[in-house]
Amino acid sequence: MEISILLEYGWVLLLLIALEGLLAADNALVLAIMVKHLPDEQRKKALFYGLAGAFVFRFASLFAISFLVNVWQVQAIGALYLLFIAFNHILRKVVFKKRTENVEEDKKKKSGFWGTVFKVELADIAFAVDSILAAVALAVTLPNTNLPNIGGLDGGKFLVIFAGGLIGLIIMRFAANMFVRLLHSRPGLEIAAFLIVGWVGVKLSVYTLSHPELAVLPEGFAKSPGWKITFYVVLILIAVGGWFLSKEKKEPAHL
Repeated sequence: MEISILLEYGWVLLLLIALEGLLAADNALVLAIMVKHLPDEQRKKALFYGLAGAFVFRFASLFAISFLVNVWQVQAIGALYLLFIAFNHILRKVVFKKRTENVEEDKKKKSGFWGTVFKVELADIAFAVDSILAAVALAVTLPNTNLPNIGGLDGGKFLVIFAGGLIGLIIMRFAANMFVRLLHSRPGLEIAAFLIVGWVGVKLSVYTLSHPELAVLPEGFAKSPGWKITFYVVLILIAVGGWFLSKEKKEPAHL
């Protein structure tokens, strides 16, 4: 494999790890709120089932979408979904404030153990779709490799998406607390993360509009160096802006 292709794949993998880390932290925070009313032993079991479900659903989502990724209708739905979750999250965070308070309010009903596990698994499905769609949108314009296809995707693209998703699960399991503390100390990073998700949705939209059956944009535009450079420059600006424009939240002083 050429060095330039390896560098491009490595760069996308690093972006996936960073994005998955922030999304995994947000997901872990929601799951923690969902199970907090359970006794300690049941809470651990519910989170274990949640992690197992997250792995199964992410792999199933990746395998299913690998067969559908070249269907422009699926690409369009995926792009609209990514844009929807990005703007919906940002609006709820900025306009309606404290999204997690609504989740916590719902938990006052205090579902039983299996009811909680069921809700956790439903949340896992939503998280899996978000994660895989974002990863596919990032990886789909990568150059093909000489690896055999897995599902309907080039083997290299499939593996980089799978690696990003797997690392996201590891982060959710072992490093989520660090990311959650980071999100608490710099709340603007969460908005920046979902702005990136929205920008990835724009990328998938461009890829869809370049599909030969639509031809709204030239077929090669989505893979052109100019568009790729524009995409990554804006993505980096969002990430850097999110860090520097997010005021560090100080813990209140105790008297």
